[in-house]
Amino acid sequence: MFNALLSSYPPQVSEANLKHLKELSIDWALSHGVVIRPPADLALANNSSVIHAPLALFPSPFPKKAFEKGLLLQPLFNLLFHRLTKDNEYIKEIMNENNCRNRLSKGDDFIEKLYNIYLTVNKEGISQPISLSISRSDYLLHLPSGANEPKILQVEYNTIASSFSSLSTLATDMHRYLLKSTNYFDSSSIIKNESLPQNEAMDSLVKGIAKAHELYGSQNAVVVIIIQPNERNAFDQRWIEYKLLENYNVQMIRKTLTEIGQEGRLDPETKALHIDDKEISVAYFRSAYGPADYLTEKDWDIRLLIERSRSIKCPTVAYQLVGSKKIQQMLTNPGVLERYISNESDVQNLRSCFAGHYPLDASSEGEVAANLALKHPEDYVMKPQREGGGNNIYSTDIPKFISGLSLSERSTYILMDIIQSPLIHNFLLRQGELIEGDMISELGIYGVFIGTSNSDFENESIVNETAGHLLRTKPKETNEGGVASGFAVIDSPLLI
Repeated sequence: MFNALLSSYPPQVSEANLKHLKELSIDWALSHGVVIRPPADLALANNSSVIHAPLALFPSPFPKKAFEKGLLLQPLFNLLFHRLTKDNEYIKEIMNENNCRNRLSKGDDFIEKLYNIYLTVNKEGISQPISLSISRSDYLLHLPSGANEPKILQVEYNTIASSFSSLSTLATDMHRYLLKSTNYFDSSSIIKNESLPQNEAMDSLVKGIAKAHELYGSQNAVVVIIIQPNERNAFDQRWIEYKLLENYNVQMIRKTLTEIGQEGRLDPETKALHIDDKEISVAYFRSAYGPADYLTEKDWDIRLLIERSRSIKCPTVAYQLVGSKKIQQMLTNPGVLERYISNESDVQNLRSCFAGHYPLDASSEGEVAANLALKHPEDYVMKPQREGGGNNIYSTDIPKFISGLSLSERSTYILMDIIQSPLIHNFLLRQGELIEGDMISELGIYGVFIGTSNSDFENESIVNETAGHLLRTKPKETNEGGVASGFAVIDSPLLI
């Protein structure tokens, strides 16, 4: 019984020992690079200060079977989403190109602009047949009333800017150090050092970028990481830059879309992308996933310039489109998975992690879902086609919000069943202070996929790997789960 095991967790620790653990955690984090830039009111001049990243003091218990299920699913999701990117007809169907009333992009200018880039490059012809996907499938434990054991249900599938691989790897190392260096955990029967799974997210993601760089075929080329202006000193991205150079002798440069517009050019013959006279092998997007990342219309022209180029994109605009919430809702419909995955057991495994998803368009199913959301809003979460946290609408906020939307605007949202997660008592460490309470943990499994744009399913996969994990933990009262957006902290799964 999972809940029974949690009754004695975390272990009883005196106030003095709790303070000692906090100090150990902060010191370890600061000395090993588990750091972030502080808020403006805490920062020193010249951007010369750091604070520890938000962390869980204790690793959070997580069912071993559920964790292993997430690892099993990731290569299947890698393959599924790659095949989706090659299905031009289905992408057009999802965008409802021939049905203006339901058209996804009609009420969503951001999606429409991405889709226009997709249509343009497909009409012109794809310059680079190889694509790199660094994705993350996020799950919550689901333990409804009366159930004995929880299972994982997918929250979302991220196809762009899947972050925190570096800090999540280091957080596991920190928790392993705490378990080894103190005896405060001896009273807990579920804590064993070997219960913390190895986390190779940092090295695995860098390995994927380096492999894509190798496949590009030019030793003198460099990788560009496309960042937001306010992320120039993000340590999670710096770790990737350091590891690429240290382990693979691959140089990475950091540029905003605006800077690429000023310094970038496309070779008219080879379609090679050059930025500041450096040829680009891989364009790795850690921004451009939301409207705020495009400061001017010129930035959209630069996104098209990159997409037209021969550089290997991570992700392509097709990958970004199939990562939309609408696609994830459509995948739950009967018969859709079978279009891309032939093995029946694989299909069943994928479908077993789907929560209930419903359209909110003008279809009969959409009208039923809208009425359910109005009558029983506490059972649902309403999601737009956005990434990055802070975008969803929950519970009693749904009726007022949905009533203020036009039908075309409502069609750009989907409805999802609320996942009933078990509560885990823990301490969160944020800006040097401990926060105690009942928490909910969200598991992310990273995947790396390098594939080709072959029209069939033969010889399409070059790399297909599970690439480590991320655990984020938040207070039970908090709906959103983003670390960067201030809702959650970085944690480690303690497998039981």
